[in-house]
Amino acid sequence: MPDPVPTAGDAATIASGTPAEAEVARICAELIRIDTSNYGDSSGPGERLAAEYVVGLLEEVGLEPELFESTPGRANVVVRLEGRDQDRPALVLHGHTDVVPAQAADWSVDPFAGVEVDGVLWGRGAVDMKDMDAMVLAVVRQMVREGRRPARDVVLAMFADEEAGGVHGARWAVDNRPELFAGATEAISEVGGFSVEVGGHRAYLLQTAEKGLAWLQLVAEGRAGHGSQVNPDNAVTHLAAAVARIGAYRWPYQLTPTVRRLLEGVADLTGLPFDPEDERAVDALVDALGPASRFVGATLRSTTNPTQLASGYKANVIPGSARATVDGRFLPAHEAEFDATLQQLLGEHVRIESQHRDIGPEAPFDTDLVGAMTAAVQAEDPGAVVLPYMLSAGTDNKSLARLGIHGYGFAPLRLPADLDFPAMFHGVDERVPVDALRFGTRVLDRLLQTC
Repeated sequence: MPDPVPTAGDAATIASGTPAEAEVARICAELIRIDTSNYGDSSGPGERLAAEYVVGLLEEVGLEPELFESTPGRANVVVRLEGRDQDRPALVLHGHTDVVPAQAADWSVDPFAGVEVDGVLWGRGAVDMKDMDAMVLAVVRQMVREGRRPARDVVLAMFADEEAGGVHGARWAVDNRPELFAGATEAISEVGGFSVEVGGHRAYLLQTAEKGLAWLQLVAEGRAGHGSQVNPDNAVTHLAAAVARIGAYRWPYQLTPTVRRLLEGVADLTGLPFDPEDERAVDALVDALGPASRFVGATLRSTTNPTQLASGYKANVIPGSARATVDGRFLPAHEAEFDATLQQLLGEHVRIESQHRDIGPEAPFDTDLVGAMTAAVQAEDPGAVVLPYMLSAGTDNKSLARLGIHGYGFAPLRLPADLDFPAMFHGVDERVPVDALRFGTRVLDRLLQTC
């Protein structure tokens, strides 16, 4: 690849456009350069520096954001923008400033350098989700400078700790500062609004649902003893059997309302048949989504993936206990069924301890907000189609749902058809086209004026 140029978004590389377009890549690059790696155990650098950077950008245009920490270093930022219509419910527009860790040796560039190469911005967080953070900040700064107000009150929030379930971020804010979101009924955040090619048409996938989350510890107990002896009560053996059953289990195929509507839309675009009773026909529709099929394919059923194992301390000592971690994701409205099935798969001598659990929200698609998002996309990309989809992972919309707020994933990006965008999430060489960032600022600006 060409040598990187660490000046993303500078005056030399920006064509004429709106003020938000002119600075969005710079803001994104500067956010990437602030290492906010989240290891899930508070051992990382935290989000304080990124939060202070966000506060500076907002204060520069005359806003008065609040920065608060759940614990030292785990910083969140919230500011409310007054809308034109005070009688309407508020909208929460939120992002997160933490990122998953990156191993520099695996990357083509320094993952925290925020470099631009041939019009593409590289770095950890470029798509998850410092790209949308930058788009939101650039648009809000432009609106305030121009004296424009959004259609209704907007609560702008930048949370910590999303990559570990939001315990120190959105979840903490909802539990301890619910007044910040007073009057809000809807929210917009990440992992939706990006384009895919379907049957020769450009479609934008709007996230309206998420699978539920269950990070679980499997704990097996047995009789400790000498490794040379016969031991039918071996904790490692009990655990291994349970892990094998859970990891190999094929969860039943089930279509939720969101997934069903997506597949109907794909059928319309491709001409392929949609028969909800024919799993192979459904798989063909999923495959028609190209790289996005990895996201969508995981929403046809619940999943349980073993991810960690731990036991013992010496080769000739049978341990008295053993542990495994399972990443479970259940379909909305199927949590009870998920738990019952897991209990059956455990077998004897193994129990479950919950590490972290959260809901699987599903928001309606036929709403004025979705209509406004669709209109904003189509104004910038005439002829495009907007379809709902379910995210197999999760976002901070889970936490806001505890306040009765319907959450949507809408970080609008018009992408090259050959870009494997889903692979960018938590992947090596994460990157986003600068032109896509500029497109997103135009769409978000239109949305905030009309929604």
